Order: sequence, then C-alpha cells, then structure tokens
Amino acid sequence: MESPIKVFSDWVISGKDEGMEKGHSPAVKNMLEYSTKELTDYSFIDAGCGNGWVVRNIGSDHKCNKAIGVDGSLNMIEKAKKLDRKNQYFCTDLMNWSPNKKVNIVHSMEVFYYFERPDKLIQHVYENWILEGGRLIMGIDFYHENKPSHTWKEDCCITTMKMFAKNDWVDFFKTTGFKNLESWYHGKDGDWNGTLIVTGIK
Repeated sequence: MESPIKVFSDWVISGKDEGMEKGHSPAVKNMLEYSTKELTDYSFIDAGCGNGWVVRNIGSDHKCNKAIGVDGSLNMIEKAKKLDRKNQYFCTDLMNWSPNKKVNIVHSMEVFYYFERPDKLIQHVYENWILEGGRLIMGIDFYHENKPSHTWKEDCCITTMKMFAKNDWVDFFKTTGFKNLESWYHGKDGDWNGTLIVTGIK
C-alpha cells in the first residue's frame, strides 16, 4: 500500500496520467459549464490538478482572468509546468496552502476522498481559498452509491481513500457553511452510478 501522491507520481512516469483526462473529461466539462455559465470574469483554482489538463482547458477561456493548479505530486506539477507556460502551478499539500488572492471558483475532480479528513479540507478551502459569493464544485467517482468503485482502495494499493455516501458529502458542504447546495450524478451507465458532483456557494 502506498500514499496517493506516490501512486500518482508513478503514473506520470508510466504515462498513465494522460488517461485521466480521457476518463474524466465528460464529467469535468459538465462541472465547468455549470460553474462558469453565468460569469463574465472569474478566477479559478483546480485542487489536485494532476498534469494540469483542467487548468489548461479553463485558462483558454477568455472570461478566465487567472487559473491556478495545485497538487501534492512534484512529478505532476513538473509535467504541468512543461506543458503550460501561461498558468500558475504549485506543488504543495492542499491542507497547508492558500492562494495570495481568493478566487471565484474552486474545482476538484477525484481528489477530496484521498484526505484523512475531507471535511477539514472543505472547511479550509471555504475559509481561505474562495471569495464571498464564490463556488466550490467537486466531482468524485469513489463513493458509497457507486458499487464498482468499492474495491479501488485495494485494487490501487492506496493507503488513504475515504468512502462516504452522497448525503455525507452534501452534509460536509452544509456544515461548512456553503449555501445553494446542489448535487447530481453525471454519466450513469448500468452498474456505474456516474460521477457524484456536489457544489455550493460561499
């Protein structure tokens, strides 16, 4: 069993990281369109940005005035910087980092359940990353209602993966203080329950 950072750092070496974009693009596209549809000018952070594919995507939107990627894997961040000279990237523990200026949108795909206390991370993001009136939007595939995901911790040999139900994740947002909470599934297909998306406004 290895830490999530070690596992994903190894993915960069093997090239497996490039499959993340292909697999997650439909859900991420849904999340980004939802988050930005009514905005004319916004700043953006991708929490757990991997090789920066989401940041590169959103950074090309003329409405986006700043796009930042944050990840704990040095290999991922080094690759992101090589692929993207325009946007900003930071290699750090999400729990110990805050931006110089708070932003309008914090996005995260397949990241929060790798933390021992995801509720504490949500609180940290709420207090230190997001402007008043800004949005946190999170997508995950590892959750109780998505039965095919239940073996992932053992399959991937990862030490920390926290399994919660949809209502638990919504409660984390609610307890933190987020308003206008919404949640839905994207990409349901047979036994696959789809990506769980949860979002709220500060």
